[in-house]
Amino acid sequence: MTTDHKITSHNHKVDPRFPHHHPRPQSYWGARANAIASLLIEKGLLSNDAIDRVVQHYEHELGPMHGAKVVAKAWTDPVFKQRLLEDPVTVLKELGYYGLQGEIIRVVENTDTVHNVVVCTLCSCYPWPLLGLPPSWYKEPAYRARVVKEPRKVLQEFGLELPESVEIRVWDSSSEVRFMVLPQRPEGTEGMTEEELAQLVTRDAMIGVAIVEPPTATVR
Repeated sequence: MTTDHKITSHNHKVDPRFPHHHPRPQSYWGARANAIASLLIEKGLLSNDAIDRVVQHYEHELGPMHGAKVVAKAWTDPVFKQRLLEDPVTVLKELGYYGLQGEIIRVVENTDTVHNVVVCTLCSCYPWPLLGLPPSWYKEPAYRARVVKEPRKVLQEFGLELPESVEIRVWDSSSEVRFMVLPQRPEGTEGMTEEELAQLVTRDAMIGVAIVEPPTATVR
């Protein structure tokens, strides 16, 4: 975990060749993956349908809706929230959100004074059972390098302006431990059901590069 400009694990230096976090043209690794897939399809060892099924599985069955349900439940059930923060592995196993790329997940809570953001400085370790596949920018070298050095500036580029009084903590995921942010419940959501609350929770809020916005209709 790092606080603002400090880094305590995955000790990488900023690469000045990647000064911005927005997606770039296809990476070497992306091009290589596409080339391998094309070759396997050409040899009859893989089909586009099989690839589509895998993508469908991760986008719609393992996607961020699982994490959103966990967040909504934590917002409405204080006992569940306490257990989730203290023993997330057990709680997430009980819910069935456990497995490949998510054997050990820690949940870190945003408060009025602390904002958490997640990165994987070495590669793209990510809690798949909760959030599905990582967004492309999460894997970008620029995001991985810069967010640990200048988190406040990177969050600003995502459109998230935080008061200087709010401490920013950067959590470095690894193959052993992955992190999910428990965002703050927005105002104006009193009386909403878990299902309704879950619809408000975004993937980016659970990574920490955004907050959960209140539903427009309830803002006063």
